[in-house]
Order: sequence, then structure tokens, then C-alpha cells
Amino acid sequence: MKDADGQVEAHILVVDDDQRIRDLLTRFLRRSGYLITCARDAAQARRLLTGLDFDMIVLDVMMPGEDGLTLTRDLRRHVTTPILLLTARGDTDHRIAGLESGADDYLAKPFEPRELLLRIAAILRRMPAVEARGPKYLALGGLRFDTTKSELWDGEALVRLTQTEAALMARLAATPGEAISRAELIDDLGRTPRENVGESSERAIDVQMTRLRRKIEVDPREPRYLQTVRGTGYMLVPD
Repeated sequence: MKDADGQVEAHILVVDDDQRIRDLLTRFLRRSGYLITCARDAAQARRLLTGLDFDMIVLDVMMPGEDGLTLTRDLRRHVTTPILLLTARGDTDHRIAGLESGADDYLAKPFEPRELLLRIAAILRRMPAVEARGPKYLALGGLRFDTTKSELWDGEALVRLTQTEAALMARLAATPGEAISRAELIDDLGRTPRENVGESSERAIDVQMTRLRRKIEVDPREPRYLQTVRGTGYMLVPD
């Protein structure tokens, strides 16, 4: 994916069990020009890594369940994606353990955001040039979806999407033509859509899809682009 200047943007996976830290890192790194996807734990990170390609992983060490060191060691058996570990423990032994697990760098909390940014840039400079993974825009009839910004456009007019709708579109657009189950969508988003608190999670996804179809489809009752795959889930089928 490329930015407005034609430069390919790096896609970073941020893995941290602290929602506040995920939000802070997302805002800061996006302002710095990176594409960001978040996971709340190692299990969700694994699911995202199965379906998406990332240029780098920023990974918290101290997480409930599978910790960052264990995840790093396991990932190193089959992926070469650079990993930057974050941890509240900055002693030498712990730092060495992190690097021995296969991490490319190690940063102790609390840290200055600018230092994190410099370390990320340094790691990415050592990697081969990032290649674009797909088109910037997906055509949906008279609409187009900007895959780099998760924005839906009707000509020069921006179609308003809620945060959840934009996240669902981004996940579906990452694998166009591929069916994604409701359970996967719930896990990948990391939460039940906030507009439907109180409903079952799968029903909440269905409600969001109905709303999206009203914004995308000529006839929402006969969807052309946001298709239901019976017994599975949903699939985005662009032109």
C-alpha cells in the first residue's frame, strides 16, 4: 500500500493486552504514517497473522496466557517478520532473554514515543523494501473503498462510516473474494460492535452488515458486493 507521495506504507501489528496502550500506539503510529492493526493477546495475533501480512510486530512481553517471549520463539520457527518487544522489565537478563527468543529489538516501558518511532524506522530500514500488497482502492459499483485509510467514497463525497463499519470493511477488504466467518470477524475486531451492546456478538455482526449494505448496495436485499456465504459468514466481492 502506498501513501499520497507514492511511498509504500509499512503495516504494523501491535499486540498488547492493555487497551489504553493499544489506543495510544495506534494514534501515534498512524500519525507517523504507518498502517496499524491491533491484537489484545497472542491468540488474536496468531489469527491475524494467518490471514494478513505484516511488515513488523510490536509485541508486549507481559501478557496473560501466552506471553510475548513464547509467542516470539514460536513465530521464529516459520516467519521472519521483525519483532520489537515491549516490557516493563528492563534488566539485562530479561533483555537478553528477549533477544535470544528471536526479537529484533527490545524497549523497556515507560518509553518516549519518539524513541519507539526511531527504533521501528531503524528495524524497517534493515529489511527488504516493502512491496505493495494490493490495490489502494476497491471498486464497488459507483463507490470506492480506500484500503489504506478505511474510507468509503462516492465520487468526491466521503460516505460516513462508523468506527465498527470501517473496521469490518477493512477486514473484508484485506481478503476480497474470501469468505470470513462471523466468529473470525468478532475475534479480529477484538470486541463486540459498540453500537449493539447487549445483543449476541454474531447478531451484532449481522446488524452491522445490514447497515453497511444500505450504504453500499443498490438493492440491500439482493447484495452484489457484501455477500452472505451460507453456513460461513460474509465475503466482499469488488468489481
